Amino acid sequence: MITTNGSTRSDAPVVVVGATGRQGNAVVSALLERGQRVRALVRDHTAERAQSLARAGAELVTADLNDSDTLIEALRGAPRVFAMTTFTGPDGPDGEVRHGQILTDAMRNAGVDHVVFSSVGGAERATGVPHFESKRRVEEFFEASGLRTTFVRPTFFMDNFTTFSQPVMEEGTLVVRLPLPEGIPLQMVSVRDIGQVAAAALIDPNSVPGGAVEIAGDELTGEQIASAFSTAWAVPARYEAVPVEVLGDDDQEKMFTWFSRLPAYRADWTLTRQLVPDVQDLRTWLKGQEA
Repeated sequence: MITTNGSTRSDAPVVVVGATGRQGNAVVSALLERGQRVRALVRDHTAERAQSLARAGAELVTADLNDSDTLIEALRGAPRVFAMTTFTGPDGPDGEVRHGQILTDAMRNAGVDHVVFSSVGGAERATGVPHFESKRRVEEFFEASGLRTTFVRPTFFMDNFTTFSQPVMEEGTLVVRLPLPEGIPLQMVSVRDIGQVAAAALIDPNSVPGGAVEIAGDELTGEQIASAFSTAWAVPARYEAVPVEVLGDDDQEKMFTWFSRLPAYRADWTLTRQLVPDVQDLRTWLKGQEA
């Protein structure tokens, strides 16, 4: 229910799609911190990640993005939904678009009032990056659906530095390698803060004027990223730019090429900080990670 000041009462659950993933988990945590009831959509309620959500206080509901009937049933009685789609499945960006259409239709049929969809920074700017374009197609489904939708558009995930962009220690020096030319700044945000922004928008849709926000907590060159690692972890560090071809993936090559053609990401720094006053910069985020 939307109150007169635009905020949403907490007596009905908020559904979180993809609750066991990094973003979904961050949204669940941020909502529970704010005293909201959470209904977490999971594929396997017996999995440890799902059980961890249950122990934190979330209600678990099993649903499948390929099965609209299970989605509609899981969404009933929940006016607010956090939704996300991913291109990392077996069907790539095409699969993401298909899931986006299924999700949109299910939400409309279930009577959802407000959706917060996690997209990507630059989705609306015709980047030519395949998974940016697939997220834009999903945005268009929501725009055409008549559902009240807020688009949260994150920049590069700081959390990528724990996975495919993870630095390596070589002869006592931490080496940060990215297919990003020296001197080119990259905007970035922590997954924790994506969850914080999404929760704020779910509780008060009016907190995001215009219904969309591109978010970031820091903007650093490769050299400055290495310096942040050095400061946070008290180790020598250096930056090495590598060619995009080392990625061996058309989607990722196009993304990093887009990064190098400024302006790429265009975060709304003021609104990001209004939504998350303690938004993390890279050094702050790194201090919370294990060296």
